[in-house]
Amino acid sequence: MELQQTTRQQKIARQIQRDIAEILQKECRGLGAGAMITVTTVRVSPDFAYAKIYFSIFPFDRNAAVMEELEKNNWFIRRELGKRIRNQLKIVPELQFFLDDSLEYIENIDSLLKE
Repeated sequence: MELQQTTRQQKIARQIQRDIAEILQKECRGLGAGAMITVTTVRVSPDFAYAKIYFSIFPFDRNAAVMEELEKNNWFIRRELGKRIRNQLKIVPELQFFLDDSLEYIENIDSLLKE
């Protein structure tokens, strides 16, 4: 069961979501070449030590490759995030990347309904 996040957690999560999207757009241009990567959700632990970041990747067949690239560049993304949020948080949260496959699920349902 997912606990309700505090207002501060929600604000920090939104800020991290914007910052990660900007980092991927500006600093990691080669990452996920040929794929569209969207940061869909960010969940932050109550102590702000961990951030779960959910990505939607299109086309879907690039999911595994892009997730692997994100994991390889985790240290770099975390360092860049630290530069941006150092005034708001004492520690930079440890980043955990997850695939948000809800769009893929919706597309599968849609194609099944069309059959």
